[in-house]
Amino acid sequence: MPRLEAIWERRNRTPVILLSSLVICVTALVDWWTKPYFSLGFLYLFPIMLIAGFVPRSTVVLLGIGCAVLSEVFSSLPPEGESIRLIFGTLALSGCGLFVAELVRNRRLTLEAQERLRILIETSSAAIVTIDDRGFIELANGAATQLIAPKEGHLVGNPIAAFLPDLHHALRKEDGPQFRASIRCRGYRDNGEFFMADVRFSTYHDRATPKLAAIIGEAPGNGQQSSSDGAIAQLERAALSSREIEVLRALIQGMANKEIAASLGISESTVKNTFQQLFGKLGVRSRSQLVRAALEEYRDLL
Repeated sequence: MPRLEAIWERRNRTPVILLSSLVICVTALVDWWTKPYFSLGFLYLFPIMLIAGFVPRSTVVLLGIGCAVLSEVFSSLPPEGESIRLIFGTLALSGCGLFVAELVRNRRLTLEAQERLRILIETSSAAIVTIDDRGFIELANGAATQLIAPKEGHLVGNPIAAFLPDLHHALRKEDGPQFRASIRCRGYRDNGEFFMADVRFSTYHDRATPKLAAIIGEAPGNGQQSSSDGAIAQLERAALSSREIEVLRALIQGMANKEIAASLGISESTVKNTFQQLFGKLGVRSRSQLVRAALEEYRDLL
């Protein structure tokens, strides 16, 4: 389904201006012809809203004044109160046009900023990812994909908690100032190996939505689990039920208790009880510790 905002794309400037001008002329002609019966002045609003995304604000105001005058000239209303109607008509037409113009301008600035960020990430030799407010990877370049090496060959759309759990918990969903930090934490590749990662990240807001951008580097002295260590961990880990595995998988995807309950078709209290059971089995006290333990010991099941 086409987006409504596509009407105000720059490539549509000439067709939209010509069409809007034609609509104004046709509306004025029909309004003149139907003057003794009814007024069509409200129809001027639509061409003004269309043309507002391509012309300066002063032009929008002048257009609103001109259309308000045309509407009043061809109006069948009595002369009393003509000046008041003209003032309010001008305010209504110009105000709507300026409002649409500001929306279009802000949207263009947002898209341009997103495009600059995408180009910066894709052309950088450093491993860079951006994370949305739900904890899912929104943008990732080739260096990040090569470092983490997911099986599907791409990172976008995957939860960051599956690769860098500490980075997932650094995302601030509450309102607050932007902050920058660097951490050294354990990262996980898609083949089950882990590595020590040096991460420099920064939080920011995109249209009031909290997001996070991070540069990831592999720290020196990187360690990997040996096959014997993995076999021992496989034998020593506690057995989990199918429900506990499903709840763990949802937790790693960044879901809240209410979302987990809805996706699994169970009550929220059941989800809380399952978390208490998992805390006891894995010997942890918080959700962040639970994510780490799950990725270390039960990655093959998740």
